[in-house]
Amino acid sequence: MAGFPYRAADMVALITLATVLALVRVCAAGNPPFSCGPGAAQQGLAFCNTALPPAQRAADLVARLSLAEKVSQLGDEAPGVPRLGVPPYKWWSEGLHGLAFWGHGMHFDGAVRAITSFPQVLLTAAAFDEQLWYLIGQAIGTEARALYNLGQAEGLTIWSPNVNIFRDPRWGRGQETPGEDPTTASKYAVAFVRGLQGSSPTTLQTSACCKHASAYDLEAWNGAIRYNFNARVTAQDMADTFNPPFKSCVEEGRASCVMCAYTTINGVPACASNDLLSTTFKGDWGLNGYVSSDCDAVALMHDAQFYRPSPEETVAVALKAGLDLNCGNYTQVHGMAAVRQGRMTEQDVDRALHNLFAVRMRLGHFDGDPRGSALYGGLGAKDVCSPAHKNLALQAATDGIVLLKNDAGILPLRRGAVASAAVIGHNANDPGALNGNYFGPPCETTTPLQGLQGYVQNVRFLAGCDSAACGFAATGQAAGLAASSDYVLLFMGLSQAQEQEGLDRTSLLLPGKQQSLIAAVANAAKRPVILVLLTGGPVDVTFAKSNPKIGAILWAGYPGQAGGLAIARVLFGDHNPSGRLPVTWYPEEFTKVPMTDMRMRADPATGYPGRSYRFYQGNAVYKFGYGLSYSKFSRQLAVSGTGNKAPRTNLLAGLTATPSADGGASYAVEEIGADGCEQLKFPAVVEVQNHGPLDGKHSVLMFLRWPNATGGRPVSQLIGFRTQHLKAGEKASLTFDVRPCEHFSRAREDGKKVIDAGSHFLKVGKDEHEISFEA
Repeated sequence: MAGFPYRAADMVALITLATVLALVRVCAAGNPPFSCGPGAAQQGLAFCNTALPPAQRAADLVARLSLAEKVSQLGDEAPGVPRLGVPPYKWWSEGLHGLAFWGHGMHFDGAVRAITSFPQVLLTAAAFDEQLWYLIGQAIGTEARALYNLGQAEGLTIWSPNVNIFRDPRWGRGQETPGEDPTTASKYAVAFVRGLQGSSPTTLQTSACCKHASAYDLEAWNGAIRYNFNARVTAQDMADTFNPPFKSCVEEGRASCVMCAYTTINGVPACASNDLLSTTFKGDWGLNGYVSSDCDAVALMHDAQFYRPSPEETVAVALKAGLDLNCGNYTQVHGMAAVRQGRMTEQDVDRALHNLFAVRMRLGHFDGDPRGSALYGGLGAKDVCSPAHKNLALQAATDGIVLLKNDAGILPLRRGAVASAAVIGHNANDPGALNGNYFGPPCETTTPLQGLQGYVQNVRFLAGCDSAACGFAATGQAAGLAASSDYVLLFMGLSQAQEQEGLDRTSLLLPGKQQSLIAAVANAAKRPVILVLLTGGPVDVTFAKSNPKIGAILWAGYPGQAGGLAIARVLFGDHNPSGRLPVTWYPEEFTKVPMTDMRMRADPATGYPGRSYRFYQGNAVYKFGYGLSYSKFSRQLAVSGTGNKAPRTNLLAGLTATPSADGGASYAVEEIGADGCEQLKFPAVVEVQNHGPLDGKHSVLMFLRWPNATGGRPVSQLIGFRTQHLKAGEKASLTFDVRPCEHFSRAREDGKKVIDAGSHFLKVGKDEHEISFEA
């Protein structure tokens, strides 16, 4: 107990050593850390009483702490409080696409030394499959719980998912996100968080944290770095682009954490914004959990952003704004002085700790030995790298792969028809190329070369480039190998040396001599070659798209531990490709646009082209939602027109329409109200048929189109998607629940949502259906 300045009230609360031993088990020898062992509740400690609500239990525990003990809990590595049986806790763990080396909470040096490594998120997003996203989150949460039970985790707070909008194709962390579209990112957030946190209404499997709020999408570009970048963002763009994924994450996914970003937004650091942290996250959206800073973000507010003149004022402004936890130790170091100087009060600290300990209560850390839990206590080594999880990793990779080009039906290959294959490329046999960033030790890995060797007997391999940078290329040797082979497959693309946290790209072209190597190989080959791209962000491959000697192009992202097998299965038709691009692939000329320009909407007067499929007015290499199949699918849109299922557009007739700047009129969504919005809902049905020749999945994307894109309206907006597996010749009816207040609304310049009077068009492919709201 030495070293802690207890107050008189604390001394009264001191308990016997026997009680401490009953309260706590610290992680050692394969045992998980926990508090409140047998008999603890009988000691009169309300925080050990599982019959009480988590908030009440947390308040009881916080009331027993001294000020010094309280401040010590404000960093991501929180020490224990032995006199109360509170074990140490490490808040930072990562689970972006599998448990990761990053963070302090997980370690892989015990009974479990490997985890399931799923594809990097952008590839998984290309499947447009909410159930798949849920299952991946569930698997990651299960493996985290298993490690915890085995004593290999000192925390169950997983700082994932990353649901920032992939605004600029050069962004090094775009690979971590579900892409450029707010609807896709929102649905991904909800599905993944629900899977990660589990289905129990009382006990979290793990705690999910949606990051990095908000408008964070720049690492380092032309002298601007993420640590002090001031993002100038309009209320309109915040409302309809940057904030929706976080809103869905909290309101629908019920995430128990939101992480604020390094970004300064319109002059105010995100982690010091009362409007963002308290008014929006905790107030408007009803966050039941805590707000964490990104790592060292509080220190950077003082050291890099110069937002406040002293460390104490910096800590105070963050906590008073609504921050609960600092990733780092800045609040722990300067918190006591901040209170003594009157910069903040003990009540400010208490509020943060109530939120933090309530989440730990919901995780069961104060319910006794977690291995005795009927809910998660049985999880162990058998539940990590299980056959089901390995199969899920394979499914995620195969479902996400996007077929971009398939001239003359060169794909799928026939297993017995490929006498010999030349496999060329630095990404063909590099296990590291499968991972992306934020990864852990995979259960197993199958590189593309290894995957192909399971299909073709005679395979010859040449890396061709010395690395993804391709400063040296063995062009002559590669061309010679191509000329003497029956089929040629090139595995090119990027690596974490070009795109990662802290590193943005300056070009959208393939690096170094990759393009010239590909062209030379294609010219030398007997038949059109197959190009497989392993990248996070998009690349400008116009040269390959237009070259008839490159017969097929696939994008395989960073496909995870089963990536090589997934690619081989797609190439040989054991899986019919169904992925669709979750981002626009821009031409190289887009790099003239400053990354620091946060505007989403185009400005024709200055030549600013806009961003994402919703607003971009330039040419695209490949468009958002693009993806080919080995089968032909047809889609027909129908909207119900009878009974209470018909669109009830006349409900708005009694409301006052506000004139728009472009001469039209609109209705404020908040004036329509919850009941009115509920009555406006209607179903839309899409009839889908697989005309063959292969069975396969098909993703149907439904968009809303306005009659014109003036007044800041998007060109179009995705409102939903459904994925269905169909046998050749099979038909299916897919029903979409259309919610006009959500799907037909747009953001005005002030950020308020409105529904325009007049025509709106539901669109699936080239098929459209008009719905009109009369003024």
